[in-house]
Amino acid sequence: MRKWLIPVGIIVVLIAIIAFWSIGIKNTGLKYNQAVNKEWGNVETAYQRRNDLIPNLVKTVKATADFEKGTLTAVIEARAKATSVTIDPSNVTPEQLEQFNQAQSGVSSSLSRLLVTVEKYPELKATESFQKLQDELPSTENQILTARTRFNEAVQEYNGYVLSIPNKWFLGEYKEKPYFKSVVGADKPVDIDFNK
Repeated sequence: MRKWLIPVGIIVVLIAIIAFWSIGIKNTGLKYNQAVNKEWGNVETAYQRRNDLIPNLVKTVKATADFEKGTLTAVIEARAKATSVTIDPSNVTPEQLEQFNQAQSGVSSSLSRLLVTVEKYPELKATESFQKLQDELPSTENQILTARTRFNEAVQEYNGYVLSIPNKWFLGEYKEKPYFKSVVGADKPVDIDFNK
């Protein structure tokens, strides 16, 4: 048997092992990337549910109460702004996520003002349709919180995988993804003025 075949065979086997190993790293990176994309879709779905509730809430309020137009307009404008901000989860940047978060925070803030203002209208609070919508909002906010938490968990797994060495050497096209963070001022209690 030829002696030169043994080193060539060892080299071929080593190249095959390294090739399969790097393919495994890339496939796992793809799996984590897809998990982040899926969780981002869940975040968008939760926010969409809230955005779908807003027109019904506004119609119910308009139909039942002689309501402050400024409050309703603020809710409608905040919803329009929030739905105009879109993100591609595969190329998301911290700045894009912050812009999305700010737009969604505007919706939350305007809805809070609407619900506080509604306190002045007991006939509105007594309607069945308003009660149903008002009950759905906290449920929807909980779904948003859950979706955002799961997104952050998926990002943590993804970032941990693609940024660790030696994976980082094989996954140069996979960039670190940002986490959802609270909006500025979220650590302070909300000041509600019932006299407005």
